Parts: sequence; C-alpha cells; structure tokens
Amino acid sequence: MAAEVQPLAQIKLPSGPSAVTAEQRYWRSFRNPKSHTSTATWPISHISYPAANGATLSNSMVAATKLNDLFAVTSGPRIEVFSIRKREPLKIIARFDSEAHSGEIRADGRVLVAGEDSGRMQVFDVSHGARAVTLKTWHIHKQPVWVTKWAPTELTTLMSCSDDKTVRLWDLPSNTPSHMFTGHSDYVRSGAFIPNGNSNLLVSGSYDETVRVWDARVPGGSVMTFKHADPIEEVLPMPSGTTLLAASGNTISVIDLVAAKPLRLITNHQKTVTSLSLASNGTRVVSGSLDGLVKVFETSNWNVVSGSKYPSPIISLSVIPAGTAHEDRHLAVGMQSGVLSIRTRLSGAAAEKARDRAAVEAARDIGTAALEKLDAKNAKRKRAAVTNKTMDMLGETVDVIIPTGDERGRRKTKLKPWQRLYRKGRYAEALDQVIDMSADSYQPVVALTLLTALRHRSALREALEGRDEISVIPLLKWVSKYISDTRYLSICVDVSFHLYDLYSEYVGGSDELAVMFQQLLGKVSKGVTKAETAIEVSGMLETLTLGA
Repeated sequence: MAAEVQPLAQIKLPSGPSAVTAEQRYWRSFRNPKSHTSTATWPISHISYPAANGATLSNSMVAATKLNDLFAVTSGPRIEVFSIRKREPLKIIARFDSEAHSGEIRADGRVLVAGEDSGRMQVFDVSHGARAVTLKTWHIHKQPVWVTKWAPTELTTLMSCSDDKTVRLWDLPSNTPSHMFTGHSDYVRSGAFIPNGNSNLLVSGSYDETVRVWDARVPGGSVMTFKHADPIEEVLPMPSGTTLLAASGNTISVIDLVAAKPLRLITNHQKTVTSLSLASNGTRVVSGSLDGLVKVFETSNWNVVSGSKYPSPIISLSVIPAGTAHEDRHLAVGMQSGVLSIRTRLSGAAAEKARDRAAVEAARDIGTAALEKLDAKNAKRKRAAVTNKTMDMLGETVDVIIPTGDERGRRKTKLKPWQRLYRKGRYAEALDQVIDMSADSYQPVVALTLLTALRHRSALREALEGRDEISVIPLLKWVSKYISDTRYLSICVDVSFHLYDLYSEYVGGSDELAVMFQQLLGKVSKGVTKAETAIEVSGMLETLTLGA
C-alpha cells in the first residue's frame, strides 16, 4: 500500500542571533512604572520588606507572612509604609529628630524598627490604625545607627550597626543589648543575620574595608575577617548560609564562608555598588550602583543576565515578592534625586487579562478585519481547551490512549489552494498565487518553499515558460526584491537565469519588460560592488592583523 502523500513542508529560514533572551524578557516584564518623590527630595536611602524563612518559622508566623502586604521606604527623617498591592503609602512615620536609617518591618508584618543619626533606635507598631505607635526606644549608640534588622527566626531579636564602630544584638523586652561586638576600626554601615545560624551568626561590613562574621556563642572578636580594597557598602548572605556577597567600591565579592575564601570578584559596575537584593527565590541577585545601572546576576556562574538604566544614581533597591509562592512582584529602586521607582510584574490571571486587553486594543487600531480574526483565534483556543479537558477526563483511568484507524483517517489536513495546484502538477498557476505580493496571505517564505520544491522536481523551467508580459513582470519584481537577501539568493539566481533565457528576446518589443530587466541588472551590479568592497576591506584588515 502506498504511503500517504503529505503536504509540502515549509522551508525554515536560518535565524540570526536572538536579540532578546528569555531572562531579559522576564525582567523587561516589570512594567507599569509608578514613581513617588520624597518630601524635599531626600534621597531614598533604604527599601525593605518583611522576609521570613518558612522552614524555621512557626505556622502562625508563616500565615502572617503570607497575608502581609507592607514594605517600608526610608528617606530623610521619615519612613513611609507602602502597600504591596496598591503601591501607595498607607502611613508615614516622622517621629525622628534627625535623618532616619534602615526602616525594617518584622517578619509578621506587625512592628518596624529604625535607627537615626542621633544614635537612637525606635520600634513602632504598624499593624493598627493610620498612625504608628512607638513601642520601644533605645539610646545606647552614641553615633548614627545605619543598620537595624530583625532576626529571621525569632520575633524579639534584632541587630544594629553604628558609626560608633560596634555591632549589637538586642532582645526586644530588654533595655540593654544582649551582645556587643567590637573589632571594626571605622564606621559600620552594613550588616545582616546569616541564614541557618539560629540568630547567633551575624555579618557586618565597615568603612575599614573589612567584612566580619560574628558568633554570639563565641566570646571575643569576630570569628572570620575578610579584607577588601575599598569600604564595604553592603553585605548580603545567600539563603544557603554558606555564601556571602559584599559590595566594595565598584566590585562585588562572592565569599565562601565554609572554605573561608573568595570565590569570585564581580566587576560589572563602573561606580560604587550601593545595594544588593535577592530575587527569584534566591536564584538571582540584583545590584544597584551610583552609575545608575541595575544589573541581574545568576547565582551559578555569576554572569549578568539582564540590566536596566535609571536617570539618577541608585542608593537603594529591593525586589519585593508577593503571594504564597513568593514570586517577584515589584522592582523598587530608590535614587539620589529622591525618586522612588516601582515597576510591577503581573502574573497568573492578571497577566493573561493584560495580554488580552493589549491584543484587543491593537486589533481595534488596525480595523474590523483584525478584530474578527482575533475573535476567531480566541474561539479556536476555547474549543481546544474544551477538547483537552475532555481528553483528560477520558484518560483518567488509563495510561495511554491510542487513536483508532478511523479516527486517524478523519483528521485530514486542509490544503491551501496553491498546494492543491502543486499536487495536481499545475506549477505555473501555483507559482502565480504565492508570488502575488498584493495578497493578504502573501508570505515570501512560502514562495521560497514552492520554488525550491520545483527546482528539486526539475520543474522550475516548466513553471516559468509559456508566459506573456503580464505574468512575467510579477516574477521579475519578486526576484528584484529578494535577490539582495542572502537567504533567497540561490533560488533568485536560478529564476533569473531561466527568465533571461526564456524572455530576453522579447525585451525590444516591451518597454515595461525592458525596465524590469534593467532594475534587476542594477540590483545585481550593486551587490557585486558591495562584495568587491567587502573583499578589499577584508584584505586590508588581514594586512593590519598580520602587521600587528
């Protein structure tokens, strides 16, 4: 029994290098920009959201974290508490005598701690009412407090770093610090708890160009010290607890805490790196710098996978997640100019609705025909969804569904008109259809597919001969248009030779035919001139290279 004749497969043209990677598309999907300007255009010094470690928190804390809808923005002598869903400030905390620093919301979203230039630390209740209530005040530090952070696993433990060169560990009910770590010889401007350290392991970065690791269970100084070439602006422990990032000058060092050695030095920024943030559940790191650039790094080889440019030096940034899966929701960037930029990425049903709205608006701009085509496409998609659901239900009690011969026979491929003509051997008529550049369904790759198939069948001359002036001119126009494209060059040359051989004798009797052949000659001459110039330039470059 003879095999079934399949439709002619369309040729796939070679694709060039991808201009936009999947990773770049992901980060470019952070759209819907929204900007807020701070009072008196104070620089946005800190952006934070309550990050919880669900593996070690109690069930009640995890539930509170999932319901939490807050993130804090510090600028000048005030802290604004924003809503993640609305991207608008819910309340403003202005109970500071001097510039505030490092407003951090606790993992349960109920309280916020912040330091200030006077050395005072304050804890506020942000879960009730429109006004924040002061719960606790410490004035132990004698210099500005630049870092205040809550422990990831304990509700009442927090840390502070100050210009008085100390790092302190606090218990919320107590009036004095439970531990004080000394060893830095300059301002301490960054610090964090190390994950999986049971709130006993801390890391700090100082303007004495060192990163120090502290253990509350070990008396004395730091347990590890890493010396850098520039002051430390930011430290960021990775979720594993074994790797640490430190921003020093315009570089980011990747440190292995287990082996106590540097793994890599990242040098992709031109100016001082001011902020670091985790993203994509710890698989990406985002950095901001005074050069106004935001760069995204993958955490396996620490290569840059995306980036964007902002109009002002970046002082702080944070990738804010939302939902039970902690998906990236906002990219919040604080700038020296006092502008807070929030870009949002839609996901799930919201993203699907946004895409549908954009498609409808684009179709409406084009016209009624485009709207009808979009409606037909949506209807087809709905029918496919119903069919897939039916098949899923049908296969619930079996592993594999094998279609019968009758079912296979009913699924016949609908051929296009030019494919039916090609199958019947009416090559000239098929060719006339696919090279009609005025048709709505015209695609040059379809014409290339048919011409290549005719050449393989040795039927190209048969499809071109026996024509009059009216049917030859479209062929000459098509060849003239695509002969400069290297993907179409081979077939265009073959068609040109056949047309010249068949119809050159009639050029003297037709002015239009003469003009079209003259245009084709001009296109070929330009291509030859470009090729000769390219060869000359190649020879010059080769001479220069050999001389060097």
